[in-house]
Amino acid sequence: MDQKTPLYDVHVASGGKVVPFAGFLLPVEYKSSGMIKEHMAVRTACGLFDVSHMGEIILSGKGALASINHIMANDYTSLKIGKVRYSPMCNENGGVVDDLIIYRLEEEKYLVVVNASNIEKDDAHIRANLLPDTEMDNISAKVGQVALQGPKSTEIIKKLIGDKVPTGYYSFTPDCEIAGVNCLVSQTGYTGEVGYEIYSCASEIATVWNALIEAGKEEGLIPCGLGARDTLRLEAAMPLYGHEMDDTVSPLETGLDFGVKMNKAEFIGKEGIEKIGRTRTRVGLKVTGRGIVREHQHVFVGDKEIGHTTSGTFCTFLGGAYAMALVATGSVNVGDSVEVDVRGRKITCEVVALPFYKHP
Repeated sequence: MDQKTPLYDVHVASGGKVVPFAGFLLPVEYKSSGMIKEHMAVRTACGLFDVSHMGEIILSGKGALASINHIMANDYTSLKIGKVRYSPMCNENGGVVDDLIIYRLEEEKYLVVVNASNIEKDDAHIRANLLPDTEMDNISAKVGQVALQGPKSTEIIKKLIGDKVPTGYYSFTPDCEIAGVNCLVSQTGYTGEVGYEIYSCASEIATVWNALIEAGKEEGLIPCGLGARDTLRLEAAMPLYGHEMDDTVSPLETGLDFGVKMNKAEFIGKEGIEKIGRTRTRVGLKVTGRGIVREHQHVFVGDKEIGHTTSGTFCTFLGGAYAMALVATGSVNVGDSVEVDVRGRKITCEVVALPFYKHP
């Protein structure tokens, strides 16, 4: 049975069209706005998303850093308190178990934020590979999280926490107070815009949500659903687990080199990644023919199949259809023309640079 997030009643009362997603009931859009308006609000003003379905795990103790460096492909040795770092988490074969972000809360305490659909899988993988002197606490059910995204997000959050606003990308401020609720506020984002994540106790996240909506009225802040979240992240060419990567795809194949430190002495999946190599590459496609390209559709150069699409949709702000694909390395270059088989009909696309959209 799908779980309700702590904001379920708020969504229903606000006219959210609730659908099952990753084991949770979440709004895909709101009746008063709709997906297109929500997408554009984030690009031009601000949107507020419920991301309480994400998972949160605490790793602590003298062995926490060693455990993280063993389990994650990135290197956390230099991560300072108050900073955040992204990493793929791989299996022995070099495939991606999940991609996640880690916050250094204290000298020996870290917050690991994982994808909702992978909470149980990630819990088991991390727990099975902990090194000595590491304690693990899965606090997912106790935490509520919302994401404030868009060019007006900084002035909105400033109204509530003043000079405690995180000052840099992938940084956070603990112990912020919003409407009397203790929160952790970070600046990461998954839309291609400036944005903030606000964490609190699950029982108090509705108070935080309402305070943000009230604070953002003058700036045009509206609640947004899963639909806009997906079109925004694709427009910004941000990879999504289960689409651009999974247990069979190496992080290097899907363009996550920045989060993989092959010069580390060891980490789970290092040898597997080396063995896989770079046989596939993630590329961007702009539809130049008629139609919309979706995921799991074959990509051709002439009669030769070179790969498949991983995500695709109409990108509202850019005003066109775009897709990402995993193709054979070296098979195409930016500017080349390819065809995508959509239910037996070939649609022409141009290979373009990623990301499709980057905020000014």
